[in-house]
This record gives sequence, C-alpha cells and structure tokens, in this order.
Amino acid sequence: MDKYLLVILIFMVVTIPIAFVEPSSGEFRDQPLIPLFYAAIGGIIIILLYSSYKDRKERQAANMKRRSR
Repeated sequence: MDKYLLVILIFMVVTIPIAFVEPSSGEFRDQPLIPLFYAAIGGIIIILLYSSYKDRKERQAANMKRRSR
C-alpha cells in the first residue's frame, strides 16, 4: 500500500470513534454522527479495494515482462 493511502486510511480509522464521542469533552454523543461513520467505513473499503486492484495490476505487468524474456 502506498504511503499516501496509508495516511488516508489512518485518518478514516480515527474518524470512526469521532462519530460517537465528542472530541472536546470526551463524552458519548446523544445522537451519533451516522453519516460520518458510514463515510469512514466506505472510505476504508474504497482504499482497500483500490490498493488491491493496483497491486494486482503491478503483478500482472511484472509477470508479462518476465514471460516476454
């Protein structure tokens, strides 16, 4: 996984507790921020899918280069 994707993934993971806990006081929210929670989960899934897709394409290119020799 690239460095920039890893940084974005860390931000997404940190966003999940922020949806349920008030950062300034540390108390649980009465109404959690459900859209923020689902956006973080969706972002994590998209990052993982993109990373695996990119790795698969790199492996395919390396295999084709190795076979053409």
